[in-house]
Amino acid sequence: MLRIDRVLGSRLEPQFSADLDRLEQRGAIDIVNVPGADLGRRRLLMTTRAGEELAIALPQHQQLFDGAILLIDADRAIVVRSATERWLWLEPRSISDAIELGHHVGKLHWRVRFGGEVLLVALEGRLEDYTARLDDLIASRRVAVTVVDEDLDERSGLTELPRAGEGDRSAAAP
Repeated sequence: MLRIDRVLGSRLEPQFSADLDRLEQRGAIDIVNVPGADLGRRRLLMTTRAGEELAIALPQHQQLFDGAILLIDADRAIVVRSATERWLWLEPRSISDAIELGHHVGKLHWRVRFGGEVLLVALEGRLEDYTARLDDLIASRRVAVTVVDEDLDERSGLTELPRAGEGDRSAAAP
């Protein structure tokens, strides 16, 4: 098992581009797929596509991200890939609906991000499990619901979801 104790950088950083291009031509870049919900974790046991087991233990100030380089040397590189995270876009119709929605979501300890007048809930399970918990608000049309990918759209004026530490509240899934 290979122990990873830090992120070396991003695959987009110019200092790594020549080495990554050379390794990619040789087929020597191994990928470790990390679910979006696990990117914030600092300790993980993962297996790369090539079957190498990794024990990831990052320092407090580092976090995994799509394109993170975990290992790079003359023979190979290991790079993180993450699927786009899906979010439940909840838009309350009034202030009282927003308060009730916030109460329910907080009580359920869902991971959320705030974007203007919308509340974004990370989908870490089945969509039906989330909407069932909010059925009263949704059925009565007090809260509008949409599922969006992390790259979002222009409806809120947001060009991207707020990042961790900018309105992110992590907790258990449903």
